[in-house]
Amino acid sequence: MHVSVFSTKPYDRRFLDAANAAAGHRLSYLEAHLSIDTASLAEGADAVCVFVNDEVNGDVLASLASKGVRLVALRAAGFNNVDLEAARHQGITVTRVPAYSPHAVAEHTIALMLTLNRKIHRAYNRVREGNFALEGLLGFDIAGRTAGVVGTGRTGEVVCRILTGFGCTVLAHDPQPNAACAEMGVRYVPLEELLSLSDIVTLHCPLTPATRHLINARSLQRMKHNVMLINTSRGAVIDTRAVLQGLKDGTIGHLGLDVYEEEADLFFEDLSQRFIGDDVFARLLTFPNVLITGHQAFFTEEALTNIAETTIGNITAFERTGQTVHEISIEKIAR
Repeated sequence: MHVSVFSTKPYDRRFLDAANAAAGHRLSYLEAHLSIDTASLAEGADAVCVFVNDEVNGDVLASLASKGVRLVALRAAGFNNVDLEAARHQGITVTRVPAYSPHAVAEHTIALMLTLNRKIHRAYNRVREGNFALEGLLGFDIAGRTAGVVGTGRTGEVVCRILTGFGCTVLAHDPQPNAACAEMGVRYVPLEELLSLSDIVTLHCPLTPATRHLINARSLQRMKHNVMLINTSRGAVIDTRAVLQGLKDGTIGHLGLDVYEEEADLFFEDLSQRFIGDDVFARLLTFPNVLITGHQAFFTEEALTNIAETTIGNITAFERTGQTVHEISIEKIAR
């Protein structure tokens, strides 16, 4: 199949080319994000391969369908950027990578926790400047603390396992409890109880209408003063403006983000020589107790290998049978 691959970086090409060596698809790599303005670049392609910040709305899908595109292959687990109803209307199949490396995201989550708690990022800069003072670097023992994990799919399960190993009391909230988590001693509770009891709250749920701004001004009122909040799921799971207020009033004592609500114009690009016009993001960067990484939690050799192999596998299956192993649709969500 001829596939137009949008939002590509050198590492995407490396791993996709390796996975495609035996399959032999024609991959046309494009640095541009997919949008209504760039959909014309898919002219002549049978499929498009997209990433998390590509726009796959109704207008884009109509444009792609008019050019003969029959498949949208997401090289990610999340699909909130795709209008699935419009895809069905246009007769376009949508497929994704439901799991690639839960350990990658889980380990990055823990890295954010440890770095924030022990002020590793601040200590690193101090030592480079010859400042070996410890004032302002005081942390706390994670052992014995209560950690709340919101979302216990594959990534959440690994996070629970690590936190349990640290000696935490682990609470969880998920509409579909994970038996493996319960077996390791994790206790499932209502969200309100989790927020009120947890010293650390970490988010691992998909972005859906039900989870959009799950952490907001009202939910922050239920949290402990000086709580640690970590988000490595999707940016819009938290209301960033409400979180800013939580930082200012001390409700949030530590904030670790690998995703951001308006990240599409920021992440995955080198903006070091440009002015960042997002005032909310700029305000976040002024807090010494905030640590932000640029959507890199997934970024390991193992994860990129699995993403590429699953993506090529989805494309190959569609070419051979008209169906994919990891198809996502309105009907499948409804089940």
